[in-house]
Amino acid sequence: MKAINLITLMLVIVGGVNWGLVGLFEFDLVAALFGEGSALSRTVYTLVGLSALYQIIPFSRATRVGEVPAEAARR
Repeated sequence: MKAINLITLMLVIVGGVNWGLVGLFEFDLVAALFGEGSALSRTVYTLVGLSALYQIIPFSRATRVGEVPAEAARR
């Protein structure tokens, strides 16, 4: 997997965990670490959002093939 795919996937996971924490416990981990509304928090949120958009590309390629590679490994 290309480095950009790994980095963006990691950021999407961070974003998902953060939203899970917000939904379950009303705790925003990014804001707690970097300050609510700080430039660094906004940067992290922006990178997570851009990473999610980027991850559409490998996802769409995987669905065109007919199955996601992770699902193929189960067989």
